[in-house]
Amino acid sequence: MTSVTSPLAGTAIGLAAVPDPVFSGAMVGPGTAIDPVREPSEAVSPVDGVVVSLHPHAYVVVDGEGHGVLTHLGIDTVQLNGEGFELLVNKGDTVTRGQAVIRWNPAAVEAAGKSPICPIVALEATADSLTDVVEAGDMKAGDVLFGWH
Repeated sequence: MTSVTSPLAGTAIGLAAVPDPVFSGAMVGPGTAIDPVREPSEAVSPVDGVVVSLHPHAYVVVDGEGHGVLTHLGIDTVQLNGEGFELLVNKGDTVTRGQAVIRWNPAAVEAAGKSPICPIVALEATADSLTDVVEAGDMKAGDVLFGWH
């Protein structure tokens, strides 16, 4: 089983509370979401693995078991064209859980009129393959969000 940890500090809110039907309807996959603290911070890797997709607003890390975890920094943040996001790794890099991937400022995202809420999604998973999904409460980066069988 893979433990997926929070890439951010904030409050767990669950996917159903994400203000985007693609995420709230779990169309991308099951998982949860974090409403991040409103201060400049680094989004970190939720698992040990390889960065297979990397954009200023989102990244996917695939662990040794082939589990891909998407961290999406805010909603509709692709429209910011990378403004306010700093990539700290490269696509293809091997990263460890807790390693910084992207530096960003959720308050600046909010000021630009976008939601800073961050879905963390288990790609190509089914809801019943996840256990102990956290959907409420304060989270620190590195706290366990869910298990994946």
